[in-house]
Amino acid sequence: MKSNLFLSLLVMGLSGIKSNAQQTVQKSTGTLTVVVTNFRNNQGMASISLYKQANGFPNSAKAAETVFLKIDNTKAIAVFGKLPAGEYAVSVYHDENNNKKLDTNFFGIPKEGLGASNNARSHFGPPKYADAKFTFSGSSQQITLSMYYL
Repeated sequence: MKSNLFLSLLVMGLSGIKSNAQQTVQKSTGTLTVVVTNFRNNQGMASISLYKQANGFPNSAKAAETVFLKIDNTKAIAVFGKLPAGEYAVSVYHDENNNKKLDTNFFGIPKEGLGASNNARSHFGPPKYADAKFTFSGSSQQITLSMYYL
C-alpha cells in the first residue's frame, strides 16, 4: 500500500515538473526596421549599427550588430530581427569609399556622413547614447533617421 502511494506521488510530481517546463514563457521578440534617409549620394555603403547599451556607443566595433548596406536613391533600410523588447540605439555612417571605417580629417572631424536614432547630434564629439536611445516594443517597429554631413 505504501509503495503504491509513493509511486502515485512520484508520478504526479514528475507530471507537475513537465507541466511547469511546458508553461515556461519565452520573451517576445520582434523586428526593428531602420530607415536612413538623406545620404548625399549613392556611393559606397551605409554602416548601420545597433547597440543594446551605452558602453561603446557609437563605436561600431562595440555594437551588438552592424550591417553594411547598399544605398539606393539616397536611402538605406536595415532590418534587425528576433530582438527582445528593451532599450536600444542606432548609429550610422556613410562609408563613401568602402574602407569599412569612418574617415576623419587631421582634427578628428568626420569627412563622411553620420546619423543616430532620434536624430541625436552633438556639437563636440559623437552623439550621446542617452540622446539616441529608444524603447523597442518587442513586436514590429520602424524608426527613421536622417544623415548629416559636417
